[in-house]
Amino acid sequence: MADIEAVPPTPILIAPQAVLRRQTRDVKPEDMAMLRENLPGMFSAMYKAPGIGLAAPQVGLGLRFALVDVANEGERDPIVMINPEVIEESETLVSREEGCLSLPNQYAEVVRPQSVRVRFRTLAGDVEEREVDDLLATCMQHEIDHLDGILFVDHLSSLKRNMIMRRLAKEQKGR
Repeated sequence: MADIEAVPPTPILIAPQAVLRRQTRDVKPEDMAMLRENLPGMFSAMYKAPGIGLAAPQVGLGLRFALVDVANEGERDPIVMINPEVIEESETLVSREEGCLSLPNQYAEVVRPQSVRVRFRTLAGDVEEREVDDLLATCMQHEIDHLDGILFVDHLSSLKRNMIMRRLAKEQKGR
């Protein structure tokens, strides 16, 4: 991949953009050139934000793919998930503070399975299955939610969700 630092970041859409609420369609072989073309700008946007995940709808693309990188600061371990799906969830649930690049400066505790088995296609076209836990599991679930039109605030009570969305709207107005 090109030197990400030199690539201009793709603009990230902010809620309540309609595309963030739409179900994405599976990536087909004929979409791969466009997907590859978009990756450098998406990685650049994610790293500059800084964030640990970015899904296609967040940059206005209605395709089922997302990137994640939960490596320690100064390191990189990028994962591109094409047509990802959670195929197994642990019964153990954990609460973790989540935020989202499409809801800047908004955070809340979200309860999700502690570990999941995820199946996705790689850029090379291979089908990969990974058993992941902790932060990577949370991040992958969060990004896969985006592909289904779900935001992290949808896992909260309507009161908390409405408070966050009002605060976001107020902050965005002030920009």
